[in-house]
Amino acid sequence: MGSRFPSHQLSSGLYVSGRPEQPKEKTPTMSSAAMPYTGGDIKKSGELGKMFVTPMDGSRSRKSGPINNAPLRTGSFSSVTSHSGQLNSVNRMTTSGGPGYVSTKKTNSGPLNKHGEPMKKSSGPQAGGGTVSSRQNSGPIAPILPTTGLITSGPLNSAGAPRKVSGRLDSTGSIKLQNYSVVNNQAVTRLNKCEEYSFRKSFPKTILWSIILLFLMGFIAGGFILGAVHNPILLVVVVVLFAIVSVVFTWNTYYGRKAIAGFISLYPDAELRTAKNGQFVKVSGVVTCGNVPLESSFQKVSRCVYTVASLYEYRGWYSKTANPDHRRFTWGLRALERHVSDFYISDFQSGLRALVKTGYGARVTPYVEESIVVDIDQSNRDMSPEFVRWLAERNLSSDDRIMRLKEGYIKEGSTVSVMGVVQRNDNVLMIVPPEEPFSTGCQWTKCILPASLEGIILRCEDSSKIDVIPV
Repeated sequence: MGSRFPSHQLSSGLYVSGRPEQPKEKTPTMSSAAMPYTGGDIKKSGELGKMFVTPMDGSRSRKSGPINNAPLRTGSFSSVTSHSGQLNSVNRMTTSGGPGYVSTKKTNSGPLNKHGEPMKKSSGPQAGGGTVSSRQNSGPIAPILPTTGLITSGPLNSAGAPRKVSGRLDSTGSIKLQNYSVVNNQAVTRLNKCEEYSFRKSFPKTILWSIILLFLMGFIAGGFILGAVHNPILLVVVVVLFAIVSVVFTWNTYYGRKAIAGFISLYPDAELRTAKNGQFVKVSGVVTCGNVPLESSFQKVSRCVYTVASLYEYRGWYSKTANPDHRRFTWGLRALERHVSDFYISDFQSGLRALVKTGYGARVTPYVEESIVVDIDQSNRDMSPEFVRWLAERNLSSDDRIMRLKEGYIKEGSTVSVMGVVQRNDNVLMIVPPEEPFSTGCQWTKCILPASLEGIILRCEDSSKIDVIPV
């Protein structure tokens, strides 16, 4: 049948137009018989099961110990499958329980090494002559993490995890350490009783011993003249002079601190704008906290630059002593805590702000008034649980003693007078401790002898009685 248009006949006998399609090459397919369900049994897996060598049920007990005469495992899975004869022989040795069988059972529990891989454990000899190469890493996983530079709070143990610290829990549930942040911080200066003004310590020792020697010679000479010529004039003069000197010394001992505080108050203020570098000045103004604010120990007043807490005990006739120098029927100091850190002061004269360097172990002479917080005797001992807790935190006994707790502080916003040396360093205005002690000179109208003050002088009235300027 001739036609201008090509046509062809299908397998069904139908004629259609167009050229017949070229037969396409079929991609070769692999035909495999359906694998039976093995249920996880390696023995029913055929050739695939021969790749995994397992011991019999009687030899599956976990053993640990050194591997003796164990064959080295070399090659890959392809080489293992190609040598079926060798696998069959190894399988026969395994099923027969012969020596030197190999077990590749793995357990992935246990600690990891620094590369993130399980660590091998093997201890003790192995009974039965067989060797086990399985990894037995049972136990808690304690990975040693690499150093990441992350800053965490609290100390870390050897594994890099936060260390557990035991201690008293406060109302918020956080661990409360006894003055941990204050005592162990280098930016905080811990003052002791030696920094307080004392007339006995400030008075020159050479002058004191010279006066004692002169009076001793006067008493000897007066007694000799009285016995020789019966003339008591010299002895009377020496006794009168000794009485006057004794009164002056006693007056300075008990009234000297108050007189020094008055001297600091009357000392003229300087203007920081015109102060020269190295000049000793007094600056009065409002204080603000530095990098390390403090907190009072008993009343928990925050944002302080200076804190003090002193515990006194009264000694009766049969009472215990608070310190070795405690006399009867007087109040004796038993415990003292004073801390100060760097702070800023805004000058009232010029408005400039200066950094006062009182932290990092600087010498400071504080004149801060304290107020009585608690008076404890046998009648009201159980009425102040906060005071009992305060004593327990400092390992102080709370037996039948008459105690008094005084506390003082300089809070942020308080008005303070500071005496020190001006130092300008790269446009930073600072007040630092002087190298030499500062002498107050004689105050003749008050019968006050010269006193030497070391370090930065800090003067503030009782902060609980004055108004604080919000900062």
